[in-house]
Amino acid sequence: MTSAASSLLTDRYELTMLDAAIRAGTHDRECVFEVFARSLPGGRRYGVVAGTGRLLDLITDFRFTDFELEWLKDNAVVFDEAVDWLANYRFSGNISGYREGEVYFPGSPVLVVDGTFAEAVILETLVLSVLNYDSAVASAAARMVSAASGRPVAEMGSRRTNEWGAVAAARAAFIAGFAATSNLEAGRSWGVPTMGTAAHSFTLLHDSEEEAFRAQVDALGSGTTLLVDTYDVPTAVALAVKVAGTTLGAVRIDSGDLPDQVAAVRRQLDDLGAVNTKITVTNDLDEFTIAALRAAPVDSYGVGTSVVTGSRSPAAGFVYKLVARRDDEGNWLSVAKTSAQKETVGGRKFPVRELTADGRASAELIHLREPEATTAGHRPLLVPLVVDGVPIERFRGRAGTELARTHRASAIAELPLEAFRLGRGEPVIPTRFE
Repeated sequence: MTSAASSLLTDRYELTMLDAAIRAGTHDRECVFEVFARSLPGGRRYGVVAGTGRLLDLITDFRFTDFELEWLKDNAVVFDEAVDWLANYRFSGNISGYREGEVYFPGSPVLVVDGTFAEAVILETLVLSVLNYDSAVASAAARMVSAASGRPVAEMGSRRTNEWGAVAAARAAFIAGFAATSNLEAGRSWGVPTMGTAAHSFTLLHDSEEEAFRAQVDALGSGTTLLVDTYDVPTAVALAVKVAGTTLGAVRIDSGDLPDQVAAVRRQLDDLGAVNTKITVTNDLDEFTIAALRAAPVDSYGVGTSVVTGSRSPAAGFVYKLVARRDDEGNWLSVAKTSAQKETVGGRKFPVRELTADGRASAELIHLREPEATTAGHRPLLVPLVVDGVPIERFRGRAGTELARTHRASAIAELPLEAFRLGRGEPVIPTRFE
């Protein structure tokens, strides 16, 4: 697993709120915080929840060591009483939420944090930074997987985001259906299959393209993928088959007018007898360019910048809001914002996915009271993720990542066909509060 992040990777106001609440004697009030999005970014039809497994690890490791506490004191961020409280911090409450890989819609309570105000409020920045980024990547990646129509897609965007963001992006894309990543840390930490062979610099290093191809085939075997667009593509394809033989695994094209280029390369490979050699394309792809290549004889895709930046929507738009708290007599109170365009719905929620008789999603129903019984055609969406401060183990690590990938496939399969249109539109199913 990746190392725990510093507890100072947070916003100052989380700790100043804590400090003030301790001084006011309100920090121990039991509260319910909820994570939801007011809308889906980019006019998309659905979103995909990702980051939950990473978040469980980060919450478990969220501590204030002497290093952080001394800095807080030296910089007068909080007073001594709050410093003493933080020294013993460990989240001991409960967290429930949508399973990782679940689809979500506006208003979906994708994460619910139960605990004292002090325990829960200081998790806000951590929760949002993980879920907003990972879900943005997964939501974009899911569209790319749909556009690829069953052809494998690989994530290769490590150089287009920060070093740990690259690991998170690779994991999120894998959950969303990508087949592999170029990022080795994602392979080590989360079990994501890794791939990659050579860049243009490897060809340029050698005295000739043929020499470069021979060096790669000698090292990796004839099943490797040779990059054929450093110089002239037809010449390189002929050289690739000459060097590796007709058992050459694949050629990669990273430039040019891809539909025409791919068709020409396929004809050339077939004419040379390399009928089983596959073609993979890269070249700044996104869901729209992938969709445009559906009729081309492409076997697989590699996506970089677009997937790690959420394909023009780098954040999912999640917010973290207090929706209920106990009063001094121990009664639960619903609380909500009423500010213009940022109003919230107070109270604990009980969301279900309404399904038609043939198993298609038809609505997101968010009950404001717990239903007395499970209704046929209603799939409950909240599952326990943390109980009394202890995370549910099956949602963590490599096993949790695979579980999320499997659940994403089943959740996507419930969506109406309109969900897979790439143009801007409304969410594919409505959200109703009942």
